[in-house]
Amino acid sequence: MTGSVEYPPAPRADLVEELHGHRVADPYRALEDPADPRTAAWSKAQDRLYDTAREGWPELARLHARLGELLDTGSVKAPVPAGPRLFRTAQEPGRDQPLLEVIEDGRARTLFDPLAFDPTGATVLDEWSPSPEGDHVAVQTSVGGTEDSVLHVLEVATGRVLDGPVDRLRRSTVAWLPGGGAFYYVRRLPPELNPGEERYHRRVWLHRLGTDPAEDVLVFGEGRAANQFYAVRTDGRLLTVTATAGTSPQTDIWVADLTQGPPERPLLRVVQQDVDARTAVHPYGGALYLLTRQDAPHGRVDLVDGDLRRTVVPEDPEAVLEDFAVLAGPELARPLALVTRTRHALSEITVHDLTTGERLGDVQLPGSGTVGELRVHPGPGHEAWFGYTDHVTPSRTLHFDGRTGRTELWAAPARTPVSGVKTCQVVFRSHDGTPVRMFVISPAGRPDRPRPTVLSGYGGFGASIVPGYAPQALAWAEAGGVYAFACLRGGAEEGEQWHRAGRREQKQNTFDDLDAAADWLVAEGWADPARLGLVGSSNGGLTVGAALTQQPEKYAAVVCVSPLLDMVRYELSGMGPSWRDEYGSAEVPEELATLLGYSPYHAVRPGVRYPAVLLGVADGDTRVDPLHARKMCAALQHATTGEGPVLLRRETGVGHGVRGVATTVALFADLMAFLAATLQPSG
Repeated sequence: MTGSVEYPPAPRADLVEELHGHRVADPYRALEDPADPRTAAWSKAQDRLYDTAREGWPELARLHARLGELLDTGSVKAPVPAGPRLFRTAQEPGRDQPLLEVIEDGRARTLFDPLAFDPTGATVLDEWSPSPEGDHVAVQTSVGGTEDSVLHVLEVATGRVLDGPVDRLRRSTVAWLPGGGAFYYVRRLPPELNPGEERYHRRVWLHRLGTDPAEDVLVFGEGRAANQFYAVRTDGRLLTVTATAGTSPQTDIWVADLTQGPPERPLLRVVQQDVDARTAVHPYGGALYLLTRQDAPHGRVDLVDGDLRRTVVPEDPEAVLEDFAVLAGPELARPLALVTRTRHALSEITVHDLTTGERLGDVQLPGSGTVGELRVHPGPGHEAWFGYTDHVTPSRTLHFDGRTGRTELWAAPARTPVSGVKTCQVVFRSHDGTPVRMFVISPAGRPDRPRPTVLSGYGGFGASIVPGYAPQALAWAEAGGVYAFACLRGGAEEGEQWHRAGRREQKQNTFDDLDAAADWLVAEGWADPARLGLVGSSNGGLTVGAALTQQPEKYAAVVCVSPLLDMVRYELSGMGPSWRDEYGSAEVPEELATLLGYSPYHAVRPGVRYPAVLLGVADGDTRVDPLHARKMCAALQHATTGEGPVLLRRETGVGHGVRGVATTVALFADLMAFLAATLQPSG
């Protein structure tokens, strides 16, 4: 019992293991197994504790209503051109999930509705890929948040199902052959062949419409390591296969000219292998373009022609290459390349001569924000579509015309909530002097007085924190608080070296950057040190979990959603084995020492006054197992002398990724109401 909170007893054992000379305690090992009756009983008791605490949050109803307004704006994503048609996802206000639409002759028609497919709402649309002619579209769906996708092929003219189901996918890329009668894709081997490793052992297959998936032809992957992840692309002539080992930045690439062999046996040749550099492939018109960080940590564009390779767009040492597209329609005076970069986490698009790489101009953007993937015709064309968003702007779609160089609004949300809050980007120095950038959302746009502050960060896997519509931050700032997003090392906001400076043995830099961000917000007068909170999810949950255990006295509240917290055993569950390149492995003595040095679960100490903590998990999460949050919750409840509660929020029927509006509103409302109850923002 802590303060006025009486916590449910957890199954606790005096379990200590000797690992590479370290004595590693794991008293709550029993909570790893959700089927254990003790875990089930403890979890139900935690549900009751959470429900009771939630009833006492005075801002919950107001936040739920406001977040509903901010999130239920409707949306229209950038379209994918295919043949004479455009394909897009769109969502009207009041709908929980988006529809897949096809646009013909300027008119939109629903092609796939997840709610019609499954009225329970448990099925979500994971991915979709039209054939080059636009006659067919492959849709991938999953149930209950698991991200275990099943593929069906729809006939676009009628909407009827032509093919499928094809199971054992996970948001696979789909590379259609010309004519739309077959495609390459990535599928796992049957689970009975590899018990305990069912989510691995991927292969590239060729599927012909109307045939049994069991008869699909194995094209690539046999005999390779179980943790290989593959992606396929084609422009109709060139087939490319890329392979990475888990989340390793090393990308291996093969290419085949489909005119030189049957589709079942493409003559794949190595383009790049054993090169420690992230590389994306863009086959176009029989040419192969590479977006690579090889000897270019900010990225450049190379053209591969047989054994020759030359740079088309050189590296910009201050901006990170994100995307590349070709416009080569007959209406254009010369073929163009569009290049998307982020400069200190803010997007820009430049126009280049495709042949010489000469910069010809810029694509006009509506503000300092983020653009999405460039969508262009798979063949000759002069148009591009892309999404744009920032912290206060829901995503809208812009259209660029290569003939005129003009950018215009193509589609916008049905509703655009008005919020009077201000955003700015600031720079602070981490503890080792490294400059780090951060976005701050506040009522005044300046540090007018110390306010209740929420700080969030991610810092992992080369994922950048860039401006994106943030309803939770808007609602917090509207109530008088400050919400900050820090661009921590481990991300890629400043290039690949920024990522590598916050991974493996350098991981402590991520946590130091977050700690320095908190110090700066207080020192500059933005934050009230007595009302400072943290929010993080997934790897960001690890980041704030480390802050919670390394500097518990600095924070009044911490929210960890779908967090990684037991870094000694993270490899044994979920998608953990694929993250060894990011964190290191407990099987390697020196890497275990690093992991154990910051593992939040192992850093919990009895008698410490920990802040109020909310841990959020979802039962459909197949990436980060909820066991991390269960064990951390039990450890903190046992150890803390703080007055703030330690709570566990469980969701059912959702997972780590895509979710509907209703569950998103409910999640954000609970998280922000918990923070409001502790940090108490007021205009």
